[in-house]
Amino acid sequence: MAITEQVPDTRLKRGISGPLLYLFILGDVLGAGVYALVGVISGKVGGAIWVPLMVALALALLTAGSYAELVTKYPKAGGAAVFAERAFKKPFISFLVGFCMLAAGVTSAAGLAQAFAGGYLTTFIDVPAVPAALVFLVLLALLNMRGIKESVRSNMVMTVIEVSGLVLVIVVVGIFVAGGNGDISRVTEFPPGVSAASAVLAASLIAYYSFVGFEVSANVAEEVRDISRVYPRALFGALLTAGVVYLLIGLASSAALAPDLLAGSTSPLLDVVAATGAGIPNWLFSLVALVAVANGALLTMIMSSRLTYGMAEQGLFPSIFDRVLPKRRTPWVAIVVTTLVAMALTLTGGLESLSQTVVLLLLFVFLSTNIAVLVLRKDEVDHRHFRIPAVFPYLAIASCILLLTQQSAEIWLRAGILLALGFVLYGVQRLVRGSGKAPVSS
Repeated sequence: MAITEQVPDTRLKRGISGPLLYLFILGDVLGAGVYALVGVISGKVGGAIWVPLMVALALALLTAGSYAELVTKYPKAGGAAVFAERAFKKPFISFLVGFCMLAAGVTSAAGLAQAFAGGYLTTFIDVPAVPAALVFLVLLALLNMRGIKESVRSNMVMTVIEVSGLVLVIVVVGIFVAGGNGDISRVTEFPPGVSAASAVLAASLIAYYSFVGFEVSANVAEEVRDISRVYPRALFGALLTAGVVYLLIGLASSAALAPDLLAGSTSPLLDVVAATGAGIPNWLFSLVALVAVANGALLTMIMSSRLTYGMAEQGLFPSIFDRVLPKRRTPWVAIVVTTLVAMALTLTGGLESLSQTVVLLLLFVFLSTNIAVLVLRKDEVDHRHFRIPAVFPYLAIASCILLLTQQSAEIWLRAGILLALGFVLYGVQRLVRGSGKAPVSS
């Protein structure tokens, strides 16, 4: 087979360059998680916040290697569902993987909409949370429908703002500590009477949520230029950049504020900055936090709509979902439906429970992808692509199983209900299409 540098053509517009993709991934990883979950992590590990963050980074990089290979090998919208269809040749497995991904995406967007409409927003305007969250999702849909290039450019601006906020935390705490204030020794302290290993493992599950945003990028694969060269660099570069930022944030938070104060905070980074006496206005940090949440929600909804579009092209969803606007070339039906589902989910639970459900659903997706990269090793394609050493997918599989064992019964129940809905949808689709018709392979 002749190997070329070209990847298959697509109906979607290739409007994402390497720098835009890097910022796309970085913006989704550096989202609401680091602004909201530092206090929760501190409640598990005390002052050693940086430890589970680094463990979560290592676990995320293992699965990212599998994504780098499969996305560059099969650059199609649909991501993990496409990989499962090729690897396992079972329509039900492909549908289930895609549905887990979709359910995780819209669930995450619902949680982020709640976060956006919460305390940070009331710093500027006192409005009911639920209507504000619903309006927020509608505005995201309009931006998403306008076009991928416009959406990703908005992401670039928002990413710069949210990263600037994190850098501000690091700088003001650095000046604070250099002046002889704070307590740097807290960064190695664990809660008394708690096993360090068990505390780190429990906190790593929470910290993992702060890194899983990289999977969103797989669903814009058809819209990336020169994907075989660009995608691995952007993916690993964004994850490592986020890891460095999280490491410094973890160290800074513990040095500036005692673990018991961090653990009880719903706005931990705002409290960290306030503890330094740097005089940063509360409204400024609230604005940065809102931008971070909005950025993560926008990218999640982009992923969800592109995944729905890709699954429709695979025959896993009704064909109406692959309709695109003639001029904008964006999947408008998929955008409308995923937005409506996210709006409904906004009414069903809090941010913490929704985020834990997201992780559980994504672990199933990651497990499937890590197995798929091994199954598809002998499948040759006619263009060059990234290849990860086989040991890493095996380690990634083990990491997914380990994290699955840490989920509570309540989260398993919530995810089970969502999956049951997926089973119903799959059965309906089979009845409509006819039991003898299998999804179309790409």
